[in-house]
Amino acid sequence: MNQERLMKVILAPVISEKATLVGEKHRQVIFEVLQDATKAEIKAAVELLFKEQKVEVAAVNVVNTKGKEKRHGRFIGRRRNIKKAYVSLKGEGDINFVEGVA
Repeated sequence: MNQERLMKVILAPVISEKATLVGEKHRQVIFEVLQDATKAEIKAAVELLFKEQKVEVAAVNVVNTKGKEKRHGRFIGRRRNIKKAYVSLKGEGDINFVEGVA
C-alpha cells in the first residue's frame, strides 16, 4: 500500500445524528470510502491521516449502500452507491472533526 493510495481511500467523514450516537456509545467513527477500498487499506489510511492525534484502529466494518432511484418529474435518476467504513478506535486517541471550526 503506497502512501498516495492511502491518502485517496477516505473521501469524507459521515457526520449525522446516527454517526454521533455510534461514536459516543461504541468509540467508532464513520467514513465514506472508495468503492474498491479494503479493510486493511482503510485501517492504514486512518492511522496515517490521524497519526498526530495518536489514533489506533481496533477494527473496521464496511457497509455498501445502494443508491436510491429518484424521480424529477418524468425523468428517473439514480443516486450513487456509497461505501461506509465504521472504524472502531482503541487506546486514548480520539478523532474530533469539529475542533478548530469557528
